[in-house]
Amino acid sequence: MGGGDQKGMTKAFTGKVRMSVNNNCAPQLKIVLAFLGIFCAIGITVIPLFSPCRAEQPDTGGNPTSQSVSTSAVTTSGEEVSAIEGRITEEKKLHVSRFAITPHRQNYFLAVTYDSDPNTETYEFADEDEPKHFEVKFQLSFKLLLWDNMFRGNGDLFCAYTQRSWWQLYDEALSSPFRETNYEPELFLKFDTDFDVLGLRNRLFVIGLNHQSNGRGGVLSRSWNRIYADLIAERGNFVIGLKPWYRIPEDEEEDDNPNIEKYIGYGELFGAYRLKGHVLSFMARHNLRRHENKGALELGWSFPITHNVRGYAQYFNGYGESLVDYYDNANRIGVGLMVFDWI
Repeated sequence: MGGGDQKGMTKAFTGKVRMSVNNNCAPQLKIVLAFLGIFCAIGITVIPLFSPCRAEQPDTGGNPTSQSVSTSAVTTSGEEVSAIEGRITEEKKLHVSRFAITPHRQNYFLAVTYDSDPNTETYEFADEDEPKHFEVKFQLSFKLLLWDNMFRGNGDLFCAYTQRSWWQLYDEALSSPFRETNYEPELFLKFDTDFDVLGLRNRLFVIGLNHQSNGRGGVLSRSWNRIYADLIAERGNFVIGLKPWYRIPEDEEEDDNPNIEKYIGYGELFGAYRLKGHVLSFMARHNLRRHENKGALELGWSFPITHNVRGYAQYFNGYGESLVDYYDNANRIGVGLMVFDWI
């Protein structure tokens, strides 16, 4: 995203991406198809039961229809419901049930991704095999309400878990290993708000404690802990959020990544816009340094395929896509499926 360390952006995808489909890749194709089938089965049978964007019957009164089959959420009276309002309303109803698990962040499976310049130096230093350009990337994310209305009818306490994995499925020589997995449990308080700021309606304020690690040892070990806040606002079908964080200091001897803020920064800006069933999203980070400025940009596009499954395309450029590669400038594009988007 800028600075002398930028690499990969000057390399065009055109002419570099060539995949040969032959008998040698048949086992990998069977594996990815089986994994996709399991992923879709989860999306069709489990996640829609808890999804705040699923369709409701008219007699429920004031519930938004599914974004997969409708251009916007409307009430039975014909009034349009904003993206956040619909999600809040549905989640409150679902959380009446004990131990109701709901989606937290996006849940997706990118069957094919291409990184124009993989981080080979880190794995060479660790005496491990170098990653290939093509791999699978997927994310699973859910939350559980622990305590609602803690402060006079407001303030809900949640625990959540997000897992993001990078899978070298197409590296048949190394038995298709998982290259990296990031585990992210968190505990947070969510408050419903309702005030205007800069032409937007602020709807949510969140404060939480976050741990993120990759479960590795030795030189590939990465972990950090943060206190964060979320300010989420909306205007119609547009949602935007500002998420600053503070890293909890660690002993120098125990710190696996002492300069991670230099690359990932001190917060992120994210947003999404819903248009006729399609959702366009972005995430941007910057280290706010005049010299050696670094950051990241992620762009997403999801679109309806069936009632419960969406297509998804993602582009990422910058630092911190994964913990093990936090100081490497990644340039990745991928396509696959999604079962839950931001809105």
